[in-house]
Amino acid sequence: MTTAYNPAGQYTLKVWDVEFRRAPKRTLMARIYQPQGAGPFPTLLDVHGGAWHDKDRLANERMCEAAAKSGMLVVAIDTTLSHEAPYPASVQDVNYGVRWLKAKAREWNGDASQIGVLGSSSGGHVAELVGMRPRDPRYTAIVLPEAPNTDATVAYVATRSPISDCHARYEHMVKTNRAEMVKKSKMYFDPWDSIFEANPALILERGEKVTLPPLLIMQGELDSNVPWQIQEKFAKAWRAAGGECELEIFEGCEHMWIHDPGPQTDRAHEVLKAFIARQLKAMRKAA
Repeated sequence: MTTAYNPAGQYTLKVWDVEFRRAPKRTLMARIYQPQGAGPFPTLLDVHGGAWHDKDRLANERMCEAAAKSGMLVVAIDTTLSHEAPYPASVQDVNYGVRWLKAKAREWNGDASQIGVLGSSSGGHVAELVGMRPRDPRYTAIVLPEAPNTDATVAYVATRSPISDCHARYEHMVKTNRAEMVKKSKMYFDPWDSIFEANPALILERGEKVTLPPLLIMQGELDSNVPWQIQEKFAKAWRAAGGECELEIFEGCEHMWIHDPGPQTDRAHEVLKAFIARQLKAMRKAA
């Protein structure tokens, strides 16, 4: 039986950092946002953006806090950056992160039976891949000795401005003369053919056998990094493949709108919480 969740909940938080894993280049850390209450709380893993090249576990701090204060255990992790290792290193980190969090959630008053993943921008791309291919041997390469039989399946995937079609997005960067973003794509997708193999939109187009957890896409209408048309096409493909996908367009918003306080940021928090509440309610009914 899954834990009840009220998206209107109000909790104080305990926030701290722990070591996530020791990667070849550096120690990756995790930030824990733990509601202070009876629990156990539904659990959410946050994956940061940064064009696969920048940022860390603090990149989505505002949204992580909003989710946690409503009564969710939220854990945001560092991932390997493209200048440290190309694809699939960061996907391996997140696949491991799901399994690691399932093993650790109880320590932090979380419910490991209903873990979801939240990804922003390039982190949304990685979150989609983990959701679609939870048992892919390329992604499960990092062993978790304390839970060797745990897999990386998730209850849902929530995203903000995800790079759902990385090749279409690359072409958009070329067309709009975004040289730095073109460079970052080439660093991550090395060899270059991996931009097609690791492309969620093309995975669906190829008809690959994948897992399709319920998916939320929150997208800025004026996003110059990932045009909303790419998301609309991807959402339709996800549904056509048999999955549930909710696409929310935020009028007048650019790629990073959620970093600024305001009505549309507040709305994004509410959309996220309501989506998660619906998924958890459906799980409770099915249990």
